[in-house]
Amino acid sequence: MKKTGVFYGSSTGTCEELATQIAGKLGVSSADVHSVDKMTAELVQEYEVLVLGTSTWGDGELQDDWYDGMKVLKSVDLSMKFVALFGCGDSESYCDTFCDGIGILYEDLKDSGCTFLGNKVSPDDYSFSSSIAVVNGAFVGLALDEVNESHKTAGRIDAWTAELKSKL
Repeated sequence: MKKTGVFYGSSTGTCEELATQIAGKLGVSSADVHSVDKMTAELVQEYEVLVLGTSTWGDGELQDDWYDGMKVLKSVDLSMKFVALFGCGDSESYCDTFCDGIGILYEDLKDSGCTFLGNKVSPDDYSFSSSIAVVNGAFVGLALDEVNESHKTAGRIDAWTAELKSKL
């Protein structure tokens, strides 16, 4: 498999735990799992595959550390990189902005020249009313809800990481 780095933004630890689970399923060493607040251009350049995770806050906003992380990503040539997105949200209390954070990451990176992977996740098994993370009828990454649907997390991660591994 290509050299993979997992970067996450987590305020409460949920996205960090999900990043660890995803890294484990992908066979990524814990040394290659990073909080986005530690992201540098040099670190990004070490990897062929970037797995990027964020939680969604407030009215559909990115986790705070991603604002500086996105500046780093925009300073790097991503044209030869593969990018996979995952995020967590609350589909009940924030049903109208569910996992918008991954939609924001997607929008910010879609013209970077990177190749997205795992970006056709069906929304059929989810309960929400709106999300900018749904583009052309599919989530642009793996959407997870540890608040209301934690019983579905393991299966969703298994299916998504299996798809990623098949492409790498």
